[in-house]
Parts: sequence; structure tokens; C-alpha cells
Amino acid sequence: MAILRRYAAEIAVTVAVIAGSVVVSLGDDAETPRNAAVGWTCVALACASLFLRRRYPLPVAIFTAVCCAVYYPQTDPDGFVLLAFAFALYNNASTGRIRSAAVVAAASMGGVAIGELGAGAARQVDNFAFLLMAGWFIALVAVGAVTYYRREAERTKEAEAQRRATEERLRIARELHDVLGHNLALINVQAGAALHGKDPAKSEEALTTIKQTSKEALRELRATLGMLRQADTPSLARVAELAESAGAHGLTVRTEIDGTATELPPDVEHAAFRVVQEALTNVARHAAANTVVVRIGYTPHDVSVQIDDDGRGGAAVPGNGIRGMTERAEALGGELTAAAREDGGFRVRARLPLRVKK
Repeated sequence: MAILRRYAAEIAVTVAVIAGSVVVSLGDDAETPRNAAVGWTCVALACASLFLRRRYPLPVAIFTAVCCAVYYPQTDPDGFVLLAFAFALYNNASTGRIRSAAVVAAASMGGVAIGELGAGAARQVDNFAFLLMAGWFIALVAVGAVTYYRREAERTKEAEAQRRATEERLRIARELHDVLGHNLALINVQAGAALHGKDPAKSEEALTTIKQTSKEALRELRATLGMLRQADTPSLARVAELAESAGAHGLTVRTEIDGTATELPPDVEHAAFRVVQEALTNVARHAAANTVVVRIGYTPHDVSVQIDDDGRGGAAVPGNGIRGMTERAEALGGELTAAAREDGGFRVRARLPLRVKK
């Protein structure tokens, strides 16, 4: 059954060609058909070649044209071999080989015209039939071309849908990483302090901070899930909350504003906030820093965020954090750099244009 479904079109055309040729042959008045063996051989070869049309569309179209060129002048009565050529011609155009299909169709009509001119008074195709055949071939190429472009449009649409789905999954992954990673990293630091600390008062303070941070993590998670449902979006106005949260874990965070703060596009403001959040998370986890400076710069064309710390510096720690920040910036047509500073510490700087580059 699978084979029948796969080759349904080829089988249908073959049956039509053979049945039509038999009917025409039985209805012919001639007692002995001329070169009958040659004619049926051409019918069999043309129909058999159709089963190779998917792999060799252009050779099959040319081969069926040759079969027609041998069949019609050499035998009678006129059978339906032309139907096999028409199907092969359409198939060639529908696979995107539109120019070659047009060339084969034109060459076939040219061959018919030359053959009829050479036949003189014994012409087998009158002017009306010739024009009808030419129009038929043109229509086959045109319909094949339309089929190809429609199929390509559907493929493009599916590919675009898959690309958007992939981008959406990456966006959700970045959101969850930023929200959970930031707070869980701070909880981990405080849990270590509480576990290994010898001062009960400091251990109690660390546990209190863990409780507050976990509460903040839950709030952030709810806000993120709401944002994924097109609800509220984190903004730079909440950078002070990030600074306060980091300060509760022993970091001194100073925020500086360059330029006049303006209302930003939601996606730009969201990305800027997440860059600051992830950078502060990395400082708390890896930098062993005491002080962090967050600078937010506004211009008419872009907004920039720069996070400097006085920690150990060195090469960036491999992981999803910097990669996620970079993806956010590049998705908006911006750029992000993360490297050690010459005077010690580490710097993360992102520039985000206010208009997304297409």
C-alpha cells in the first residue's frame, strides 16, 4: 500500500497512456498498424521513465520528449504518449527547474514545427492543433512554477514558525536562568556563610537574608511567568532593588546615571535590567569583590549599562550567564563586552540601540 501511495501519480498516468492508446488502436481503420512494435516500445519506455521523475526530473522530461519524437512520426494510430511527456514537463517545473522546463517545452514545439514543415502536404498537425499544443505546454510550465513557489512559501512559513519557536524557548530559558540563577546564587553564598560561620548572630543574619532572598526569588518567578503571558516587564527602575539585594550579601553597590533618563522600549529596558541582574549575580558568585559600580547611560540613540567590580578579575567564567547577556544584546542589534579591567576587577558593558535593527 505504501508503494501504491508513493507512485499513485505515475501509475495513474501510465494507466491513462496505455488505456488511451489501446482504445485509439482498436478504433483505427487500418488493418495493420505501421511499426506497432516501435510504438508500444515507446509507450512502455515513456511510462517506465516516469517512475524516476523524482530523482531525475529533467532527464525524464527530455526522455519522454524523445519517445514522443520517435512515436508519432513512425507509427499509427496516434496514441497518448504525449500525456507522459506533459506529466514529466509539469513535474520538472514543479521541482523548481522552471527555466529548463521552458527550454524543453520550446525545443519540443520547435521540433514539431520543423517536422511539420518538412512533411509538406502530408502534415499531421494543423495550425490550430499546433497552437493548442503550444498553449498546453505553456500552461503546464506555468502551473508547475506556481506549485513550486507555493510549496516553497509553505516551507518558508514552517521554517519561520520553527525559528520563532526556538527563539521563544531560548528567551524563556534566559528568563528562568536570570531570575532563578541570580537569587539562588545569593542564597548559596549566604547558606555557605551560615553553615561555616562560628558566630551565631552572623549565622542568624545569613538565614534571615536567605529567607528574604527566597521570597524575592518567588516574586521574581511569578513576575517572569506573568511577563511570558505578556504581563509586566522588569525595568531599570528596579536596579535599586538589585543593588539592595546584593548589598544584603556583603557587596557595596553604587548606581550612577549618565544623561537624562528617558522612557525606553519595553524589550530594551527588559534586556538592560537582565544584564545588570546577571552581572551582579556573577560578581557575587565569582569575583570576591567588595564594591560594584553600575553605570546607566542614556543617549538619544541608545542606552548603555556598565557594571564594574573591584574583585579578582581574570578571564570570564565559562557558562550560560555571559552567553545569555550577549544573546540579549545582539537580539536587539546591540553589543556586549565582558573582560577584566587593566586596573583590576572585571567589567561588563552592554550597548542597546533604542531601535531594533532588522
